[in-house]
Amino acid sequence: MELTWLAIIASLCMGIGAVLLFIFAVKKNYFRNLEDTKYQVFWSDVEELVDSPREPTPANEEDNGEDAEEQNEEEKDEDSREA
Repeated sequence: MELTWLAIIASLCMGIGAVLLFIFAVKKNYFRNLEDTKYQVFWSDVEELVDSPREPTPANEEDNGEDAEEQNEEEKDEDSREA
C-alpha cells in the first residue's frame, strides 16, 4: 500500500512541475511567433542548398562533345527500338 501512495505522490509532483513549467514558458513568451521559427528553419535549409556547390549531372556535362539535342535524339531512338 505504501508503494501505491508513493507512486500517486510522485505523479502529482511531476504533474504540478509540468504545469509550473508551462506557466513559466507562457510568461517568458516562449510560445510567441512559432510560425516564424518554422520558416527560419526552412529558409536555412534552402540557403544551404543554394550555397552548396553544384554537382555536374550527365545532362549538364559537355565533356563528351555532343549537343543535348543529339543526346535526346539518341535516347528517343533507343526507346523506339525497345518498343
